[in-house]
Amino acid sequence: MRSQGKLFIATALIEGCTGLSLVSLPALVIWLLLGVEKPSPEALIVGRVSGASLLAIGVACWLAHSDCGSRSQYGLLWGMLIYNVGACVVLAFAGAMMRMSGVALWPTVVLHAVLTIWCAAYLRGSAANK
Repeated sequence: MRSQGKLFIATALIEGCTGLSLVSLPALVIWLLLGVEKPSPEALIVGRVSGASLLAIGVACWLAHSDCGSRSQYGLLWGMLIYNVGACVVLAFAGAMMRMSGVALWPTVVLHAVLTIWCAAYLRGSAANK
């Protein structure tokens, strides 16, 4: 299996598990990430919608993991790059500027930074091959 497939499998597992957690226990995830003990009902709804989105990303990555070099996989890599950059920036902003920080915030920021670099490396390699 090519290591690009490993990126898709890792993303599928990470985002799929996070998505399931947000759909079923959004208050726990919000507390772990942001340190908010009693999120508003609106935050819980947004958390659940975010969880459904992460489940969709996880499923798409799982289904694409063995589709080596296809245009769909290339598009998914771009989507993953944009998502990981966005997640990294938004979560880092919440921790650094808004002083919202739970025990999982900074490890999550680092994880998304690593996934960003991993995606960018494959996209750079894909661009060099074209």
